[in-house]
Amino acid sequence: MNEFNVKSKIYFGRDALQYINNLKGKKAFIVIDPFMVKSGTINSITNLLKNTNIDFCVFSDIQSDPAIEIINMGIKEILKFKPDIIIALGGGSSIDAAKSISAFGTALRRVYEKHTEKPLFIAIPTTSGTGSEVTGYSVITDKKKKIKYPIYGEDLIPDVAILDPELIKTVPKAITADTGMDVLTHAIEAYVATNATDYSDALAEKAIKLVFKYLLRAYNDGSDMEAREKMHNASCIAGIAFNSASLGLNHGMAHALGGEFHISHGRANAYLLPYIIEYNSDLENSNYNYASKKYREIANFLQLTSSTVERGVVNLVEYIRGLMVNLNIPTSLKKAGIDKEIYYKAIPSISKIAMEDKCTITNPRSAKFEDVVCIFKKVYGE
Repeated sequence: MNEFNVKSKIYFGRDALQYINNLKGKKAFIVIDPFMVKSGTINSITNLLKNTNIDFCVFSDIQSDPAIEIINMGIKEILKFKPDIIIALGGGSSIDAAKSISAFGTALRRVYEKHTEKPLFIAIPTTSGTGSEVTGYSVITDKKKKIKYPIYGEDLIPDVAILDPELIKTVPKAITADTGMDVLTHAIEAYVATNATDYSDALAEKAIKLVFKYLLRAYNDGSDMEAREKMHNASCIAGIAFNSASLGLNHGMAHALGGEFHISHGRANAYLLPYIIEYNSDLENSNYNYASKKYREIANFLQLTSSTVERGVVNLVEYIRGLMVNLNIPTSLKKAGIDKEIYYKAIPSISKIAMEDKCTITNPRSAKFEDVVCIFKKVYGE
């Protein structure tokens, strides 16, 4: 028996932040990164909270790839402040951190204070990429081991997601590119994952179409609010899709690659995506598999030439590589300036990490260790 549900209530559009005016609560705990405070973006939230007479506490120690130590600090602050509302404002790192802080903080309050009411958890993304505002996934980093740990739980899913495109109109071009490729990877992996269903497929297909139509527009002109809004929606839609269908080897390897070489998550996904599609398709085997047929479906609804399964897969890969070029994303790690000797020494360890990653479990082609090593070598380029 399968199940599909969307837990988060989603508010979207250019006035979506006004939802905060309707909040009923006394104390809000805001999880945010220092830049959101310095840039004044936080004021868009705090001003509304002041209007509703809600007291608030700001936890702004979030860094890219939130570390276990930061999560522990946030939990301690939650236990002191005792909020009935938790608001995550920022990119994937802020929302991921807030998820763990909220879940563990709430659990500890339940144990030590017998406090049974769960705070209202609101996620407000300021990038269009992770879809974290509607998923039960959170990625936490062990800085010492250089390992990213994806964790999953129903209690990590935000109660409310607010998608206001006004918050993303000044996102720099490079971040627009990286996060956009993250959206695309989420949607494509969800479409071919072993847990995919008709419901997740419908959402993944829509997200893919939106990315191919609007990502370059948003990249080339950040003030194009239609493109910004559509990419914001695409990110959320892809999040709902992969929260149901899960992901695959692309993300398993991206977690390992990004953790070791401090590459942004979206860009790590982009480097890997063409090679993962080729690997999963296994075109050398004339008996076309499940993944290759689904990639052909993607080529079909993108109106790429796909007279055969092989032609569809090849054209999809080439189209993605062309998109990366237009987004000024290097098509290999060599072009990105990664030292070859250091990289090759790391391949065995990051391959092991990728094999153990939870995302890898639902990849459509069962990967062996030597397969992952081979893909990592191909991604470096010559």
